[in-house]
Amino acid sequence: MAERRSRRRERPGTGGDGEGDRPHRDLRAKDDPPRPEASGGKAVTARSGDWRTEAAELRAKRPRHILFLCVANSARSQMAEGIARSLAPQEVTVSSAGSSPSSVRPQAIRVLNEIGIDISGHRSKGLESIDTGSVDAVITLCAEEVCPVFLGKAHRVHWGLPDPAGVTGTEETRLDAFRSVRDELRRRLKVLFGHGDER
Repeated sequence: MAERRSRRRERPGTGGDGEGDRPHRDLRAKDDPPRPEASGGKAVTARSGDWRTEAAELRAKRPRHILFLCVANSARSQMAEGIARSLAPQEVTVSSAGSSPSSVRPQAIRVLNEIGIDISGHRSKGLESIDTGSVDAVITLCAEEVCPVFLGKAHRVHWGLPDPAGVTGTEETRLDAFRSVRDELRRRLKVLFGHGDER
């Protein structure tokens, strides 16, 4: 079942590719030591293998339906779906789902809106709502949690990123955590879809 592509809106001064107005954490250096958050020591750093190689291998396979998976389908996989739809060719279907779907986090909606991507119409979904037979690439995004298992015949990639929904503190602290994950997802997805290098 083809998913409706997210609407992309350009904001003045951003060109649809700008950053949020406030500074936020950079997840790019996978070997950087974890930095404690204001939540009492929760580290917000990326856990990944050689994601550039994985992105290149996946791009070479020319997938027609990419599925992003995490647990709640409320933050990471929702942001990944929105960003991927803004970058993927028109003929590529992009979906997301979770093993225990809940609701889309307002912070995810807000930080994607900052870069001109509208996911306000998205809803959290379980795998039963996805046409899994057409999925030929799965990207799991869990880090601390046990990721959902996809039993279909699809190329699998794991990009373990911290769950921004688990960060506590002020609203700006929480938004910064969402911005960090957003920026790391966009960096990787630009490479996956051939939009220049990862910077």
